[in-house]
Amino acid sequence: MPDADLNTLLTFFKAMANESRLRIVGLLAERERSVQELAELLDLKEPTVSHHLAALKALGLLNVRADGVTRWHSLRLEALTEFSRALFDRKEVAALAAPEQSWEEKVLSGFVGPDGTVTQIPASRRKRWIVLKWLVEAFDEGRDYLEPEVNAVIQRRHWDAATLRRELIGYRMMSRANGVYRRLPSAEWRPADGPA
Repeated sequence: MPDADLNTLLTFFKAMANESRLRIVGLLAERERSVQELAELLDLKEPTVSHHLAALKALGLLNVRADGVTRWHSLRLEALTEFSRALFDRKEVAALAAPEQSWEEKVLSGFVGPDGTVTQIPASRRKRWIVLKWLVEAFDEGRDYLEPEVNAVIQRRHWDAATLRRELIGYRMMSRANGVYRRLPSAEWRPADGPA
């Protein structure tokens, strides 16, 4: 089972909030059964039973084995136990209250690796703006930098210092005059326009 994150638990509860699925889980807890047998026991059509089985299988709750043209389904009790353990573990439940990542945090986690390097320069202007805002924090406001210094700071985060240097200037996060670079106050930055 994946970690008991919010989406996993929501999917689990959605799947289990259906009477037919709960009855299927109960029947499969007794022994393995075919779609035909489940349909007869539940008084449902086979395609309906197959739909419910697919939802349970997506959660990792079922094992399926083929025997000729018949597919036999059985409950993975250990998966149900893992869900139960996650639901009743104080730390797991408390983690659900953690605030969701902001859009900016999601963008940064998508383009900045755990080692603090930019894995890819975003093509989207809005996403690039977020990465550049993060990158410009490496420079002190009010301090003059020569181009080799700017390149060294940027290259600790991404190999393409020339592109990122131009982008920082283009968004007015940094200025360049006579070979000297300076981080500008955020009030002077040109916000990103364009598609996400």
